[in-house]
Amino acid sequence: MIVVLGLIGTTVVPYNIFLHSSLVSEKWNSIDKLKVARIESFISILLGGLVSLSIIITAASVSNQNVTGVIDLAKGLEPLYGKFAIYFLGLGLFASGITSSITAPLAAAYVAKSCFGWNNSLKSNRFRLVWIFILITGVIVSMININPIEIIKFAQFSNSLLLPIIAIILLWLINDKNIISSKYNYKYQNIFGFFIVIISLILGIKGLIFLF
Repeated sequence: MIVVLGLIGTTVVPYNIFLHSSLVSEKWNSIDKLKVARIESFISILLGGLVSLSIIITAASVSNQNVTGVIDLAKGLEPLYGKFAIYFLGLGLFASGITSSITAPLAAAYVAKSCFGWNNSLKSNRFRLVWIFILITGVIVSMININPIEIIKFAQFSNSLLLPIIAIILLWLINDKNIISSKYNYKYQNIFGFFIVIISLILGIKGLIFLF
């Protein structure tokens, strides 16, 4: 259950919602750009889903008994890439590390900016300090002699518990006529959003019961 919720938490990461909304508000300041924003979101979600599916399929092809470390997952690529499988896996791990080291600290910096009412963003020293602090903290934790897999599982499990809270807030916002003009109808989004909230709540409750 924790692994299932962790997969949901790492796919629909709540802090990425904050990051995306902050970047959108900086890039576009007109409702006329909504169509372009939706296209970008669709493409990014599609690519993220393909990457997640590729990782799961590759890992599932390797027996648990043969995996003692992350690099052993290269065995799932050997039928396709042969002796070069380990290099392709290394490139993938490097890419995943770079993307995570950019997005997670950046999202934290944007949250700090919103909480403290900072006007400047990327070029602000205090914005960059938050970004660097989160990044250095992650590096230090990774150097400690502890099992990173358990930390990652717990972090993503926590993300899945936050998901229904974030989804409820988003549903409330898109139905607030003081924020969204009454000429915009989000009937289908509300229906899908309602089911997402219900499913995430059920999974979250099951996860908490399993945990305790």
